[in-house]
Amino acid sequence: MAEESSRAWAGWIAFAATIMIVTSLINICQGLIALLDDEHVVATPDAFVLVDTTSWGWTLLFFGVAVLCVGGFLLSGMNWARIVAIVIVGLHAVVQVVSLGAYPVWSILMIALDTVVLFALTARWTPAAEALREQNERISATAGLPGDDTLHRNLPHETTPMRTFRDT
Repeated sequence: MAEESSRAWAGWIAFAATIMIVTSLINICQGLIALLDDEHVVATPDAFVLVDTTSWGWTLLFFGVAVLCVGGFLLSGMNWARIVAIVIVGLHAVVQVVSLGAYPVWSILMIALDTVVLFALTARWTPAAEALREQNERISATAGLPGDDTLHRNLPHETTPMRTFRDT
């Protein structure tokens, strides 16, 4: 039962890392757009706190790369990545509060998602991180060629391999 609970929390950590990676890719795209083509950045002075489009672009780009790296290390179960991820996700939520006037729906959705990610990062870390590391080691140790079914047996959700025409 405890092992099953640890694997479930490992899934939460994988979820948090995946959301961080997806959010980082969105931030990188937004940063590149702000740097390369100012015309596509929609911000009115009375609804958004913005100093300069170029500095905002560089901030988004730097922040996106940092979150991408931390999300990758978080998938491998590193303890330091958890601490850094908590700080970065907290800062991301604060930035969303600042942009609430310009992008209300997006900001509220991001704040809600940041809250779920913070929950995943702060609840039951030790057993979940150990389960995530064990799972990564098991997958990397037994990963076979595409025709081999060992890869299917070691997926996190433990599904049975699909039957193919050659199996019938």
